[in-house]
Amino acid sequence: MTTTLGFSTESSSRRAERVRLLAQPAIVLVLVAAVLIWAFSQDLDATDRETLNGPSLLTMLYEHMLITVLVSALVVVIAVPLGVLLTRPGWRRLAPIFIGFANIGQAAPALGVVVLFFLLTGAEGGLWVVVLPLAFYSLLPVLRNTMVGLQEVDPALIDAGRGIGMSSGAVLARIEMPLAVPLILAGLRTSLVLAVGTATFAAFVDAGGFGVLIDTGYKLNRPPLLITGAVLAVALALMVDWLGSVAEQYLGPKGLR
Repeated sequence: MTTTLGFSTESSSRRAERVRLLAQPAIVLVLVAAVLIWAFSQDLDATDRETLNGPSLLTMLYEHMLITVLVSALVVVIAVPLGVLLTRPGWRRLAPIFIGFANIGQAAPALGVVVLFFLLTGAEGGLWVVVLPLAFYSLLPVLRNTMVGLQEVDPALIDAGRGIGMSSGAVLARIEMPLAVPLILAGLRTSLVLAVGTATFAAFVDAGGFGVLIDTGYKLNRPPLLITGAVLAVALALMVDWLGSVAEQYLGPKGLR
């Protein structure tokens, strides 16, 4: 009876997840279409039309996505190898130092991290002024999940790999990393959503994105700009979260799906 009930519960959970995967992008598209129709139907003056138009929105989307992709790429390039290294014998004692350092970035306000980096470097603004501090801010989930995923691999599987003559590198590549992939992807999904949300602060250092709409709408008291920018940023975060869910569903080891 327990097995049947457990199977039923698991099946229900999978069905609910499939429904969510289908419904989430549809809801996002309806939300975006609704807010754009509303915004363009308003009585916009010349200032509004200068910012709120098709080419400008596409440019802001590109800038926002570029920041997100670069931040995520930096996080993966830094956090995954570092997480692997900190689970190896001889390096484990350094793990609390790096986790503590990453915790500082996560605990600090994202806007404060961006502005502080901007002031310390003396840069004039631009893409990398926002990408580097946001990568530091988004580092922790991937680093922590990489370490936890590797630490949770059954030691018996590692011993079995060694027993059939695998080297340490082969065990890592063919046993440990594939089993850690679901947790790593979950951490990356969190980092992606963080990157999309905090990329709105790029407007403060002249790096573009939907933050331009939000900032302009707030400063000039233009509700169409403010609401459109906020909704588009939220919609993009939801779509990135959806892509992360799809990756978790289909990129992990088949036996763990």
